[in-house]
Amino acid sequence: MFALRQTLRQAQDEDFRDDGIVTEGRWQDCGDRKKRIAMDLKLDGKRALVTGGSRGIGKAIARTLASEGVSVVISARGKDALDITAAELSAETGSKVVGVVVDTGSDDSVRNVVAEAKSLLGSIDILVNCAARPGGQGAVPTLAEITEEEFNDHMNVKVMGYLRCAREVAPLMIEEGWGRIINISGMASRNSGTVIGSMRNVAVSAMTKNLADELGPHGINVTVVHPGMTRTEATAGVVARRAEAAGVSESETEEQMAQGNSVRTIIDASDIAYVVTMLASPLSIAITGDSIAAGGGVGTAIHY
Repeated sequence: MFALRQTLRQAQDEDFRDDGIVTEGRWQDCGDRKKRIAMDLKLDGKRALVTGGSRGIGKAIARTLASEGVSVVISARGKDALDITAAELSAETGSKVVGVVVDTGSDDSVRNVVAEAKSLLGSIDILVNCAARPGGQGAVPTLAEITEEEFNDHMNVKVMGYLRCAREVAPLMIEEGWGRIINISGMASRNSGTVIGSMRNVAVSAMTKNLADELGPHGINVTVVHPGMTRTEATAGVVARRAEAAGVSESETEEQMAQGNSVRTIIDASDIAYVVTMLASPLSIAITGDSIAAGGGVGTAIHY
């Protein structure tokens, strides 16, 4: 059944491909820029900063924004990965995509990346906070195994890192009278099982509502997206390790992993990117201060 669902999904994806274009989505030739054929999200000409944008969910978000005509600065700690990703996404979409190194755990580094992004793009209309230590790929530490250093690192890079970026970008958006801040958090905010993971993600949700209330009068919407288990470049390694530990095939392991949500499919990073891109649009004005779960219906709790 898993293989059949994957085949059907692949066939559906192929329906949205044009000959000669191998990236996801449907595209048309617009001279020097390839543009996705889609509902007009009114993003053409907007400018975005995507932290954690060299790989994974951040990279998928940068790709989808760029495909809608957004000029994007992607930032992360590794220069080589940034340069490779920026060149790849620029070639795919025809939009301006530039990499700038940042450590979101540092005030000075965040000030620098925002200043660089403003210099490169003219200003920043959209901030996507996605830079954080990955969670869910290894064993969850027990209470006795949690250290002060690990806790502080998670909270500094993700929670305070998101806050640093918002603090530096907000004045630019206020000056423009419009903006979108989207924080990528996670389903650990709604589930127990990982102490630090839940604490850091709940903190991001609390931050989001507070920023939305403060910045809303200036035309700035702030939202938080909670991915569940999401397929990225790291997924193959996770599947291989779990399969080996359980003594089963990798396809069986993927089948088991896919049972954790309502759609019985591992959500892809591009699926998260579509949600974020809609929230980045001027058409999303009705949504602010709220959290959007993007895990394919993971969990049984009712949120209202």
